Amino acid sequence: PPPLLEPLFPPQPGASPGFAERVRQHKVRLEWVRAEPAGLRGAVRVLNLAYEKVVSVRYTLNGWASCAEAAATYQPPAPADGISDRFAFLLPLGAAAAAAETTLEFAVRYRVAGAEYWDNNEGKNYRLRGRQRVPLAPGPPQDPDSSAWIHFI
Repeated sequence: PPPLLEPLFPPQPGASPGFAERVRQHKVRLEWVRAEPAGLRGAVRVLNLAYEKVVSVRYTLNGWASCAEAAATYQPPAPADGISDRFAFLLPLGAAAAAAETTLEFAVRYRVAGAEYWDNNEGKNYRLRGRQRVPLAPGPPQDPDSSAWIHFI
């Protein structure tokens, strides 16, 4: 099986207490991430400071020897808090992230009204480590109804 990207940070920061206040204070915050076969998918919340805004994610797989940047796209409807917008991103990692020893690092950039704000996980960057998946142990095929509480005849 292909390697798994394992977050070295809580993958759902948006579910933690005080998230809306952190968005208000820092202007941009990672909301969640999820590793998928196509790459790393996630969402970012930004304080709605102006209509025109640009959100992107800068990332590296080689310790910043080189990096790439992926644009995030606005996701309607706006969150219910009335002060922020949500943007979604997909980092297309492809074969580069297929090595089990890979470390992906990224930071989020928010440009609005002539200013630039970053969310770099309090200076540590968001990091995910490649980890080899453990293959399922071979065994006898399981009856799909074996876990049912009641069998109907």
